Amino acid sequence: MAQEINQEQFDRIANGGGFIAALDQSGGSTPKALGLYGVTEDAYCNDEEMFGEIQKMRARIICSPDFSSGKILGAILFEKTMDNAIDGTPVPTYLWEKCGVVPFLKVDKGLADEADGVQMMKPMPDLDALLSRAVEKGIFGTKMRSVVKEANPQGIKTVVAQQFEVGKQIAAAGLVPIIEPEVDINSPTKGEAEIFLKAEIKDQLDALPEGTKVSLKLTIPNEAGLYDSLADHPAVARVVALSGGYSTDDACEKLSKNSKMIASFSRALTEGLNVAMSDEEYNAALGSNIEKIYQSSL
Repeated sequence: MAQEINQEQFDRIANGGGFIAALDQSGGSTPKALGLYGVTEDAYCNDEEMFGEIQKMRARIICSPDFSSGKILGAILFEKTMDNAIDGTPVPTYLWEKCGVVPFLKVDKGLADEADGVQMMKPMPDLDALLSRAVEKGIFGTKMRSVVKEANPQGIKTVVAQQFEVGKQIAAAGLVPIIEPEVDINSPTKGEAEIFLKAEIKDQLDALPEGTKVSLKLTIPNEAGLYDSLADHPAVARVVALSGGYSTDDACEKLSKNSKMIASFSRALTEGLNVAMSDEEYNAALGSNIEKIYQSSL
């Protein structure tokens, strides 16, 4: 049975011009993200204070003048950000009502140890409760990440099957899942892995219940246009690209060769931003990143 979704938000994600901002650094990646932003580990004493610092960073991004529906379609949030507020307004509500940006939620709990050349997602025993809370808070869709390290057909098959199994659970809750089996950009067999990955994703898309919609978040492929046929699949709302550790300029240059993918960058979005910048400097730097990413997504 097709999930009930917000049609206005769906049309924006499926057909709009722009990209999806990834603001979903979680516990493991937060210290690195803060460090790049100029907030060192001596600025906080525990996890609660650390997440307070990342919330300030995210709020500054969201409140910047260029963070708006003109160039940004959606934003992926970490759970603690979903539960937080900006100027007294819940972050998902603020994004949609004040910025015109569709809110997504990162739902995975991190990666399991590598086996068969891949890293599966850790178990998510409380997923149904999280999805219910997300619906109440006005979240449109979700994101969950696995990683492919090498071109191991069995490992890739297993990773994709897990992604779609959880994706169907998410769709049944009334949300649109972003399926994200990242291929490591440093993998010596990246191109071969992408061929296997595309085939497995197509098989899973073909088997989805009629009316179910998903998006895909994939590493920019070695072969330009490789995922075009996935973007055209009737079950796919949008194919978005992760920056995967590429610099902003490199990621944008590679993405621009893939006309049916749009960006969903995290580190590339915040490249060059620093907590000590004046508002004028900060907004100019973020605005420049947003413009580059937007242009590469056209």
